[in-house]
Amino acid sequence: MTSRVVITGLGVAAPNGVGIPQFTEAIKNGKSGIQHQEQLENLQFSCQIAGKPTLSPELISSCFTDLELKNFNSSGILYGVIAGMEAWKDAGLPLDIKEEPDWDSGTIFGTGTSGIDKFREAIYKIDLLQARRLGSNVITQTMASGISAYLGGKLGLGNQVTTNSSACTTGAESILLAYERIKAGQALRMLAGSTSDSGPYIWAGFDAMKVCTFKNNNQPEKGSRPMSATASGLVPGSGAGALLLESLESAIARGAYIYAEILGGHVNSGGQRGSGSMTSPNNLAVQKCIKAALKNAGVKAEELDAINGHLTATVMDSTEIHNWAAALDRSGKTFPYINSLKGMTGHCLTAAGSIECIASVLQIDQGFLFPNINCEDLHPEIVKIIDPEKIPTQYLPYEVNLLAKASFGFGDVNACLILKKYKS
Repeated sequence: MTSRVVITGLGVAAPNGVGIPQFTEAIKNGKSGIQHQEQLENLQFSCQIAGKPTLSPELISSCFTDLELKNFNSSGILYGVIAGMEAWKDAGLPLDIKEEPDWDSGTIFGTGTSGIDKFREAIYKIDLLQARRLGSNVITQTMASGISAYLGGKLGLGNQVTTNSSACTTGAESILLAYERIKAGQALRMLAGSTSDSGPYIWAGFDAMKVCTFKNNNQPEKGSRPMSATASGLVPGSGAGALLLESLESAIARGAYIYAEILGGHVNSGGQRGSGSMTSPNNLAVQKCIKAALKNAGVKAEELDAINGHLTATVMDSTEIHNWAAALDRSGKTFPYINSLKGMTGHCLTAAGSIECIASVLQIDQGFLFPNINCEDLHPEIVKIIDPEKIPTQYLPYEVNLLAKASFGFGDVNACLILKKYKS
């Protein structure tokens, strides 16, 4: 018998809110976390704005020991551990230290890079013939699986502890991988999520590709404009999101609060064929991914209430809307409501999918749709496909029963999952 899989814990470190209460308030009110970054201006970046979580020393100290923080220089691990531990505690799971690990709980926590600033620090020391002064924590902060290893140790996880990496698809993919492990009966609980480092060494490549906006350096909150006719490129962001996935039987036995249920999903690749390339999606693959996700979840396209899109504020936004309309065979007034979180957070790269999944779950749990900001001038190609009323620009109370969340990443990779309001 396969298990139903539910979400019982949430944790987030986002540019517009650290912790679920602050983040929830921010998305309901359309609050942006994008700010001018003096460091990027000094480095002569074209895009001098970004989304970056604000962490208090007290919060950091509550998750890390003084010894761990000595010579610590990995913002991604910092964000991921804070989000992961919040999700664990939010699910009502204990943090007490036991001799034996929790064999029923594991984590799949993704990232694109780990400790890029720590890498830079280490490279300079090696170049200065100071290799012996690197310290003992360089490897743990810079290995790709550093984030899952830190969480595994702090939470005493005895099931699978690993890291996935699939560009901007990473967060959504990690949730589906964790879902499948529980569904197969190989774990009772899995902490799923993703994180992304902050800073110029992460964001410089995107600036060099000229995919970032340069037109709103003096108006940072207006910079990220998904679905807008005046969108001029993405705004880089960072942070982490974490979700505690659990078998329904385990959640009921513990008396845990259930935010939503995961019905299924799908991941695929366009193989960089047809319209697909290293940086652009194969449209047919995107459509097939959405259709396969619905089939896997046992859901009909006409049943979807809402979509949380990838929608990055680039020229690909209208293409994404076209792909949704084609995959669902819905357009105009019959199209589901759709929103993008990136207007408030920027594009949080490998953390985007998990942070946006949390926003999706909150909408289902609390019955609302968060507003799309900075798209008062909708792109004309988008308006040709769907009714503007389906793109809410104000907080909208709305009972969301079924929601599709998709993420698309460099390498022509796609992920789509289907979330449902929990009903016993």
